[in-house]
Amino acid sequence: MPFRTRPGQPRDLLALVESELRERIEDAVDHVSLDVMVQARRAHGLPAPAADSARDRKEFSAGVRKFLERLRTALLPGLAAERQRKADEALAGAREDPIARLIGVQVMLAKELPDYWQRFEVVRGTYTSEQVESGRERSGLLRRVFRR
Repeated sequence: MPFRTRPGQPRDLLALVESELRERIEDAVDHVSLDVMVQARRAHGLPAPAADSARDRKEFSAGVRKFLERLRTALLPGLAAERQRKADEALAGAREDPIARLIGVQVMLAKELPDYWQRFEVVRGTYTSEQVESGRERSGLLRRVFRR
């Protein structure tokens, strides 16, 4: 019995699994970026991001890229040479979009590392804390400077 797929989805099992994995990673990375934006703005007493704001979208995209680069640098060291080569191939992929290439690296890592999601969560927690804390320090300094 063939797998039931949505229109436009791959029909073979390996391609379907990779597509679902890519989707899950994209959703998780989007969630991390949005969560960091919301927490940082809440810490500064600023309004939540708005979907129709070009500035917020740009900040969101920059956050996605920054987190993907952080994931790559956190997960790649210590990999076997063969896995490093696969990661390099994924990063040098045919896609023009740098975010798509970075997602490709994460898909490869998720397929290769049995504890990928546990590692992802560790990096997510550290990254979120650092981003929210660094924003608090800057605003505190600015408040002290401009109050005088």
